Amino acid sequence: MLNKYARAFFTRVLTPFAAFLIRRGVSPDTVTLLGTAGVIAGALVFYPMGEFFWGTVVITLFVFSDLVDGNMARQLGRSSRWGAFLDSTLDRVADGAIFGGFALWYAGGGDDIALCAVSIFCLASGQVVSYTKARGESIGLPVAVNGLVERAERLVISLVAAGLAGLHKFGVPGIQYLLPVALWIVAVGSLVTLIQRVVTVRRESAEAEEAAAAAAAQENAPDAASAQAPSQAPAQAPAQGSEAAK
Repeated sequence: MLNKYARAFFTRVLTPFAAFLIRRGVSPDTVTLLGTAGVIAGALVFYPMGEFFWGTVVITLFVFSDLVDGNMARQLGRSSRWGAFLDSTLDRVADGAIFGGFALWYAGGGDDIALCAVSIFCLASGQVVSYTKARGESIGLPVAVNGLVERAERLVISLVAAGLAGLHKFGVPGIQYLLPVALWIVAVGSLVTLIQRVVTVRRESAEAEEAAAAAAAQENAPDAASAQAPSQAPAQAPAQGSEAAK
């Protein structure tokens, strides 16, 4: 849902910065790689230590590279299959690092196995949600559904909650509970989104198979009619011959 509205807004905001990088000779692929490296560092260095505020600050600085690299490619007129593949693949790596960082914290200093499991579920379900759409499209289906919680929602909910939870170390009481609540919201929302996409692919697959069967039946109908016509002719010939004999 956020992809539909927020992406267009931030694309306009980041266009001048993308143009500046182009003038400096920076390539879109370089931005993609550096952005992913920054997200991974912020997540796997700060989060396992419980430094959620500073970790989120670092991640936020780099996470917008996902919009900058695409903007640069469009300005350069160099959008390619490789660029799209690299961007999508590294997005999954960055998401895994973020929720992996949460899982490491709760498995260690956070000392909460239940939240560690929820973090791992968020990591896995996020990957599968993305896979279902990509796999459905690869077999020729439109997968015409976005779902309740997409990547943008997962990142915004998790990072905002983590950043605010990090303020607990600055003396803000009770705010550390925002992150567990956010992880549960992401987990449930990801599960709902996964179900939505699976149901959509099942329906679209059935519709595509029905349409293919109907098209095949229409193509075979003329062939069946032409196959019946010759078989009737020999059957009539003896009858005509016997009438002539009479």
